[in-house]
Formats: sequence, C-alpha cells, structure tokens
Amino acid sequence: MFLALTALVDEPRHGYGIVQEVDRLSEGRVQLKIGTLYGVLDRLSAEGLVALDREEVQQGRLRRYYRLTDEGAGALREEADRMAANARAATTRLRARTADGAAFRRLVGGAA
Repeated sequence: MFLALTALVDEPRHGYGIVQEVDRLSEGRVQLKIGTLYGVLDRLSAEGLVALDREEVQQGRLRRYYRLTDEGAGALREEADRMAANARAATTRLRARTADGAAFRRLVGGAA
C-alpha cells in the first residue's frame, strides 16, 4: 500500500505503470503482481486514498489511470512519519547495543 501510494505522488499512472514505479522505488525488492495491485487499488479507492483520473484506449486496450487524492497524500505522509519514527527508535537501540557491547568487551578485556 505504502509504495503504491508513493508511486502516485508525482503523477497519475495506470496499473502497469504503478507496478513499474514500485519496482523502481523499491530497487527491485517489491514486485507487485498486476492482480494483487488491482485488489490494492480497489481498497485504496474505497478508502478515498486514490481515485480514477482518466481512462484511455491505447493499442486497443483500456488503461485506467489512478491519482493520489488529498486524503491519500495525508495518509501517506502519516505513514512515512510513522515509519521514520520507528526507524529512529531502531537506530537508537542499535547504537546503544553497539556502545554497550564495546564497553562490555573493554571491561572483560578482550575480543567478543
């Protein structure tokens, strides 16, 4: 959901365009299946986070373009803030663990 919303920040996109943008944003770590994406888009649309922007016929195929709504941008901003806060908490704990581990190794006088 997070990356699908992020893919729509810059411009409206059709389904396959969203799949490609999610792949690019995640550096290949997330590869959405088109069927999965349309389920996500249906849910996001029902929640008012995305909306149908337009429909175009290209090479005989209907393409639906979706856009991020203001509500969707707000939800994405909140989720990004929440994820950043969680990352800061994890980083703080990891630094403390590293510092505590180094202090312990100095105390016992040797290698870990």
